Amino acid sequence: MDIQEKIRQQIDADPVVLYMKGTPDFPLCGFSAAVVQVLRRCGLKDFAAYNVLEDEALRQGIKEYANWPTIPQLYVKGEFIGGADIVREMYESGELQELLREAGVLA
Repeated sequence: MDIQEKIRQQIDADPVVLYMKGTPDFPLCGFSAAVVQVLRRCGLKDFAAYNVLEDEALRQGIKEYANWPTIPQLYVKGEFIGGADIVREMYESGELQELLREAGVLA
């Protein structure tokens, strides 16, 4: 299986998927930590997270998949949402919480 197919399967397997540096409990960059913090502030406790530092093919492949050059990358219901700045702005406006409610992952 090629990396693009693997990514597609990962994104389809869970309603919320975060590609990040490190893990939710131990983020290894400030931007990844910021997205995890925003998701937790929304009340989301359970989401899939993939550490791109463990797999160079995944690290490069996810950038190509979304045509987005940076990590972290957030996906909700298979849709690319954005990186840290976009996620933070969406949270501050309430748009992220609404998106997560519509996706059925928040009450």
